[in-house]
Amino acid sequence: MIRRLWIVPALALAAGALTAPAAQAAPAGHHNRHEPVRFATFNASLNRAAAGQLVTDLSTPDNAQAREVAEVVQRNRPDVLLINEFDFVPDHAAADLFRENYLERGQNGARPIHYPYAFVAPSNTGVPTGFDLNRDGRTDTGDDAHGFGAFEGQFGMLVLSKYPIDTRGVRTFQKFRWADMPNAMLPDDPATPAPKDWYSPEILNVLRLSSKSHWDLPIRIGHRIVHFLVSHPTPPTFDGPEDRNGTRNHDEIRFFADYVTPGKGGYIYDDKGGRGGLKPGARFVVAGDNNSDPLDGDSVPGAIQQLLNAPRVIDPMPGSVGGERAAQEQGGANLTHRSDPFFDTADFNDQAPGNLRADYVLPSRGLVPLHGEVFWPTSDSPLARLNDASDHHLVRQDIFVPGR
Repeated sequence: MIRRLWIVPALALAAGALTAPAAQAAPAGHHNRHEPVRFATFNASLNRAAAGQLVTDLSTPDNAQAREVAEVVQRNRPDVLLINEFDFVPDHAAADLFRENYLERGQNGARPIHYPYAFVAPSNTGVPTGFDLNRDGRTDTGDDAHGFGAFEGQFGMLVLSKYPIDTRGVRTFQKFRWADMPNAMLPDDPATPAPKDWYSPEILNVLRLSSKSHWDLPIRIGHRIVHFLVSHPTPPTFDGPEDRNGTRNHDEIRFFADYVTPGKGGYIYDDKGGRGGLKPGARFVVAGDNNSDPLDGDSVPGAIQQLLNAPRVIDPMPGSVGGERAAQEQGGANLTHRSDPFFDTADFNDQAPGNLRADYVLPSRGLVPLHGEVFWPTSDSPLARLNDASDHHLVRQDIFVPGR
């Protein structure tokens, strides 16, 4: 397998986000302008089975899994971090508890880390549609919500940052309807001759595209704005021959590919009614658990390539020896994969689908990617115990922002 490496001058930057009520603001631009900014994404599996349980678990500093997640963050020390699968709780309640009780306390010798800015917003997970989306005769299950979830906000998102967000410029796309995407890959009922007819016109009139949400968070880094574009497309599984989740995963990925490509995002509207994609020339970093490997797994062929091959997107391809060794040690489906396991980010069932590259940090042209890694300690490392924190591994990318 050919591995693509970026060799660039060791220049640099730093990062930030939106203030949370209990956060102590740090002065903008407090980092050395020649330092790189470390952007990261981590599906931390901090979701819980019942509403309110995450707040309960984070209310004390002794939840074992939260401590492991915090230690992973402390050992990687990202400046701007997306956490997927962090249940949405209004007023930053869960985010504040996670920072105060876990991140700001050293875990197993790791240094505490402080994020003065945080951003959370509602998620489509668990929001009922009132329709029987999976055709099981019921309308009240997690499968019948705009995004799969047992309660509203389950599997949500959290962004933590050392740099402020331009709050006036934040855009969320929670309510964008799937049917409003031109030539959407809507699922097809294989039992009928009509195309793209799994969902009725009544369902398509309300069904949202994003299974959680898509966010555009403008991070103010010195004199520059870098748009942190985050999402968590649905897994392309847990459905039938209609492939309703696979097609949706494809179009959720396509949404940001269109958003950052001049001339393609004109159809897009945000939750405040603003229209259009990202302005040409704007700098951005796309991050998230996209649940799509370039060659392996169950996603629609070419799904993630829509983003990786978008004209303004750079794929620095961070990897790890740990992922490479895990594929060899675990065997199963990993032995027949076409993708190089050096780039895997998720440790899934060894029989199917095996380990995959599912999580991405992708800077735009106009930014300079430096060193990147997937945090996957090898099985003989003292930190191998942290591989149990989640079935995903933190992906980080150091980026220099010119002219900041």
